[in-house]
Parts: sequence; structure tokens; C-alpha cells
Amino acid sequence: MTVYRVVQFGLGPIGQEIARLAARRESYELVGAVDIDPGKVGRDIGEVIGLDRALGVTVRSDAERVLAETKPDCVLHCTGSYLHQVWPQLELIIRSGCNVVSTCEELSFPAAQHPDLAQELDRLAREHAVTVLGTGVNPGYVMDALPLFFSGIAQSVTAVRVQRVQNASTRRRPLQAKIGSGKTVEEFRELVAAGTVRHVGLQESVYLIAAGLGWELDDYRESTEPVIAERRITTQYFTVEPGYVCGVEQLGRGYVGGEEKITLHLRMYLDADPAYDKILLEGPTPLELVIPGGLQGDRATTAIALNAVPRVVEHAPGLVTMKDLPIVTARA
Repeated sequence: MTVYRVVQFGLGPIGQEIARLAARRESYELVGAVDIDPGKVGRDIGEVIGLDRALGVTVRSDAERVLAETKPDCVLHCTGSYLHQVWPQLELIIRSGCNVVSTCEELSFPAAQHPDLAQELDRLAREHAVTVLGTGVNPGYVMDALPLFFSGIAQSVTAVRVQRVQNASTRRRPLQAKIGSGKTVEEFRELVAAGTVRHVGLQESVYLIAAGLGWELDDYRESTEPVIAERRITTQYFTVEPGYVCGVEQLGRGYVGGEEKITLHLRMYLDADPAYDKILLEGPTPLELVIPGGLQGDRATTAIALNAVPRVVEHAPGLVTMKDLPIVTARA
């Protein structure tokens, strides 16, 4: 059995969950942990992630030294959603000669918004003989990679429509905040304009689908609207009164030759019922896939990031997306 030596870079809620999963899997060995939170630095990662045992790995803030000393097969990077924000971290990891699996949403298809950075990432990765992947449940799977895989049994696809309804009440606090929970409509619109309330990744998913199907997009449009609570909603983190925002509704649309060929419709709000994921491939013989209850975002993101490690380690150097890899599977 191959054992993959991994460093966990970022110990927020998702990073901690990935580290817990890695600690339970015999095919992974946690050899290092990086975070800048003073409350975590200097502690054993087993304690930080809530295990009942120490793992013999101390959380440290000096990422360069951790990577130099541990020389991992792959770094599991979970620190931010925006490529410009995490660029210095990615550059450091790549120059340290480490493969990367990151949950940065914009890294799932960086050419969508940052073509110059995507080219530089690919150049750096090839120069240092490593592979770089951005993935997660969304973007990275349910609204892009899964429709592409599903299209393999279609004789022809003329349009892709994906709907995702997520019950955010079961999700982590940062996500519940990111969808505007408890805000007024006016506050919500101000935060949307500032770019701090929204789901990141619809544009990347649209471009990933288009690239996978060989379509060249000539336009992309996105809209973001609030979902309003009709009754009091109480979660572990928020209490939202009727008339206040309890979530977000976003539409991402991709156009080819003036036609709307790709439509991604996301509704993520507190106490959403029913929750589901639905993929419709239009064509001479339409295909529909429905997942009742929908994929639980945090658990699915944790799984896809860790399960992707073997594919990334085995892949030729460069920047890759989920459409470039062999099928990512759970491994014993």
C-alpha cells in the first residue's frame, strides 16, 4: 500500500476536517501542519483537530521551514477563496517542490478570471516538477466535474443546466456568514457589491464545463439575490427573524454564439427544504441526474480534496483541473 506524506496548510474548519480524515486513513501520513493562528501554533495537530490522541506533529507558522524539513508528497492547502489572496502561499509551496491540492475556489479553473496567473502557475509548476489542483464539492465536483462525467454517456449535449439547493443550517459558521445570514436586504446588497457576500466559484464551474465540452464561451453573466426568511430561523450560529436574509440565490450563465448554453442555479440558505442537486443535459436524448438531499458540502469537499492526492502525485507536472485527471475515487 502506498502511503502519501501530506502537510495540512491552513487549519480552519475545512482544513481541520481534512486533517481528521487523513489521520484516520492508513494510506496518508500527516507529517506537517501550518497555520498562523496563535491559538493553534505550538500545539500538536491531534489536539487542534479534536482527536483523543497526539499525532506527534506540531502546528507551526513558518511554512517554508515545515515544507523544507518534511518534504511531503502533497500539500493540502485550505486558506482562502481568492487566487490573488493565496498566490504567495501557492508560490512558496510550488517553489518548495511540493504538489498541491487546494480548496481555493478560484483555483478550480483560474483561467476564467486570472488567465495570466493561470499561465504563471502552470509555468512554475512545470519548472519545479509539481502538479497543482484546485478542487472541492462546488466548484470542483457537483456543478462541473460531475456534469462532465455524466456527459460521457450522451451522444450529443446541446446545453447543461445544473440546480443545487443546499441547507446551510448544517454548515460551518463562515459559510453561514458568507451567504448573508441575518442581514437586511440593503446590507446584503451592499456586501454583494463589496464582494464579501456571495458563493465563489460559479464562473469557474461554467468555464470548466465549457472547456470540458470543447465550447468557447463568448459571454458570462452572473446575478446574486437574497433569500428572505419567512419565519424565525435559529442555527448554532445565527438567529434570523422573518424579513431578514437567510441565504443567497445565484445564477451563473455561459453563452456560446449568443445562446445560453450553461446555466448554474445555486440556492444556499438556512433551513432549505428540500435540498437536492440536479443535473440536466439537454440534447436529442436528454439526461437527468438527481441527488435527493444534495451533497453535504463540507464532508464532500474534505473527501474530494484528500481522494485527489494520489491522482495529483501521479500526474505529469503543471496546473491541472478536475477535467484533466483520471476519475478521482475513494481508496482503501
